[in-house]
Amino acid sequence: MASLIGFDTSKQPSPHGFYSWTDTLAGVYYGPGSLSTALPKLFTTLGVKKALIVTGKSLYTKTDVVAKVEAILKEINGYGATFYDIGEHSPIAGIRRGIKAFQDNGCDVIVSVGGGSPVDASKAMLYNIQEETGGPMLRQIAIPTTLSAAEYSIGAGFTDESGQKVGVSSQQLAPSGIILDAELTLPTPERLWLSTGIRALDHSVGQFAQSLYRPLVPAPVKVLCYAAMADLFQYLPASKADPQNVAVRQKLQLASWMSLWPTKMEKYSALGLSHALGHRLGATYGISHGITSCLTLAPVVALQAEMQSDEHKEVLAKAIYHLHRDSTGTVEGDIQLLSTLIKELVIELGLDSTLTEYNVPEKDFEEISRKLVGSDDAMVGKVTELLRGLR
Repeated sequence: MASLIGFDTSKQPSPHGFYSWTDTLAGVYYGPGSLSTALPKLFTTLGVKKALIVTGKSLYTKTDVVAKVEAILKEINGYGATFYDIGEHSPIAGIRRGIKAFQDNGCDVIVSVGGGSPVDASKAMLYNIQEETGGPMLRQIAIPTTLSAAEYSIGAGFTDESGQKVGVSSQQLAPSGIILDAELTLPTPERLWLSTGIRALDHSVGQFAQSLYRPLVPAPVKVLCYAAMADLFQYLPASKADPQNVAVRQKLQLASWMSLWPTKMEKYSALGLSHALGHRLGATYGISHGITSCLTLAPVVALQAEMQSDEHKEVLAKAIYHLHRDSTGTVEGDIQLLSTLIKELVIELGLDSTLTEYNVPEKDFEEISRKLVGSDDAMVGKVTELLRGLR
């Protein structure tokens, strides 16, 4: 029976803060088969007329998922064109070609279908269109087929000409409609599906545990993150064991949603160290963001036992209670246990790997660390040592 040990609640400050959802969000529809009714409803709600579908080449050519979306749009006379030249990490060249397709076909909304790359590329396209025209920010409806949770954020990460990950951010960039139809996730490759689930776990830890980085996350959202963690630990192994179980996949989509609950911040608050490392490693060395989280999340959690304040460590250690595990008796011990459990989950899912497998040279480790943490030499040393442990 899980229990809470070592938490002195008498010294904890009273909760205070602010919550609002993202400016643009008109609705989230979820459930197997929901696409057929949700997409027409969102078109009506948003008052849009013609869509450019933005997706990836594999999803377009190797599955019938995009064809299903096209068919529904054609039924409501809302189909403009399909653009599928979006690669992993959203290269800028593809974004520019997508803008041309959007404008050439007279579209006024993007329907993104796939993982984080199409969603982020769509945000970047809409941002650049608004910059060019000076008009209002146009809208996106996101239909995710992975668990990366890009559809809940206001930022867009993409890869520039030099191969570096860059981004844009605006409250108006968050998708206006989201459709979580687990039936559409069935063709998603297992490794992509499960690794993006670890990415969602990374989001949940970054939201509540690394409060040094995200001090403005509202208290109720942190509770949702605990729930997301519990469901991801339970249902990712279940999905690996029974990949065709749509009910399990639907629960995972909801867990992904809870891991990065749409939240309007009063001012920018960055995600945590594991997420930041993922951006540095992903585009530069060709590692998918799901796999970067598989590499970095467990050791980053362990590092928190050394670097966080007592208050923030207690928040992180409480995850053990929500995972229905007994406390070790100390806050630091519980953080180390959480790190071990994450590592064991990655191994159980068959996602364990090393930086050597992705040809990340050790000589780059200090530069990667310094770009993340700046001039704090002690912290640079800790992050560099963390990376060495991933060889």
